[in-house]
Amino acid sequence: MKSPIPRDSAAAAVRRALAKNPVVALLGPRQCGKSTLARAIAAGSRRPVFLDLENPADLAVLAEPMQALAGFRGLVVLDEVQRRPELFPVLRVLADRQPLPARFLVLGSASIDLLQQSSETLAGRMAFIDLAGFSLAEVGPAQLERLWRRGGFPRSFLAASEAQSAAWRTDFVRTFVDLGQLGFNLPAAAVQRFWTMLAHYHGQTWNASELGRSLGVSDQTTRTYLDALTGALFVRQLAPWFENVGKRQTKAPKIYIRDSGLFHTLMGLADRRALLSHPKLGASWEGFAVEEVLARFPTRDAYFWATHAGAELDLLLLRNGRRIGFEFKFTDSPATTKSMRIALADLKLDHLWVVHPGTHRHPLAERIEAIGLAELVTSAETLA
Repeated sequence: MKSPIPRDSAAAAVRRALAKNPVVALLGPRQCGKSTLARAIAAGSRRPVFLDLENPADLAVLAEPMQALAGFRGLVVLDEVQRRPELFPVLRVLADRQPLPARFLVLGSASIDLLQQSSETLAGRMAFIDLAGFSLAEVGPAQLERLWRRGGFPRSFLAASEAQSAAWRTDFVRTFVDLGQLGFNLPAAAVQRFWTMLAHYHGQTWNASELGRSLGVSDQTTRTYLDALTGALFVRQLAPWFENVGKRQTKAPKIYIRDSGLFHTLMGLADRRALLSHPKLGASWEGFAVEEVLARFPTRDAYFWATHAGAELDLLLLRNGRRIGFEFKFTDSPATTKSMRIALADLKLDHLWVVHPGTHRHPLAERIEAIGLAELVTSAETLA
C-alpha cells in the first residue's frame, strides 16, 4: 500500500545506507510504517524479494535459510526479522560474499533478540535506521495540531474521524501489551498498569522505587521493563546533563511516551477539549515537541538539565561544538523566566529557543528567542 504521506527523507536514508552496507536494519514500533516504506523502496529495485516472517508461506521459503537466501539477487527484504534470530549468522556469511549479489533490508520492532544477535554477528556489516510515525516535517505545518492530538502512527493520523483515530489507539494499546515479544514475561494486566504509570511519569524524572512498589516487583525489574519499552521505541529516556556548577543536580532520566497520540490514549484524553483542560497539557506539548526537535536535529548528545533548587532546561543539544537549549511552553505569549536565565548562564548556552505552538518568532533576551514549533522544524538547517 502506498502511503498518502511521502516519507522521502526516511527512504533516502535507507537507500544511502544500503549503498554502503550489505545489511540495513530498519527499526521501529509496530504499525509505524516500516513495511510500507520498505515496499516503496523495493518497488524501485529490480526483481526485489519481500518475505514476511509472520506469513507461514514465506517462512516455508526459509526452511533452509542459507540455500534460499543465497539464491536471491538484488534487494531482499525480511519483515519482522526478530522472530527468526537464527537468520543473523546466515546473513553474516551472505554479507561477506564478494562480489555482493544481494543486499538485505531487515525490518524489526527493536527487540532484545534483534539487537543482541545483530551486534554479535553482524558488527561492521549492518547499519541501523530508526523509524517513528509521521513527523511534522512529513505532514506539513498545517497539520500540527492534528499530529499532536492523534500522534504519528499512520492509521491513527490518517483515520477518517477523531473517534476512529481514538478507537485505533485504544485497540493498539490493548493488543500491544505483550512484553514477551521483547524477551520478558509479565501478565498483560501488569503491563497495562505499567503503561499507565509511565504515562503519568511523562515529562518527569524516573522513580523506579515508586513504580516497583505499585507493581510488586523490584526496582531492577521495573528498570528492565522500562529499558524494554525504550528499546522498542515506545518510550524515550532523556539522560540528565551534569555541569560543574556547585549545585545538586538531578541524576535520574526523564521519561516520555514517544507518540503523543498513545500518551493521550493512556491518559484517557479522548478529544481536543479533554486535552486542553487537562493538567498534563504542558507535559503533552513538551513530549511532542521534544520528539519533533530530535527528529530534525539528530544527535546522540541530547539531554535535559535540572537542579534540586528548581532550575531546569527541557532539552540540551550539543551540536558542532555548540550548546543549544530548548524550553517548550504551551502559550501564545512565551516570556523569559528565572530558570531560563540560570540555565543560560550555568550551562553556557550559545542559544536558547523557547518553542511554542504559535507562528510568531521574536527575541526575548540576549541569546533567548521565541519560535513556533512549525518554523523551528521547517528551518532546522539554518537554526542549529
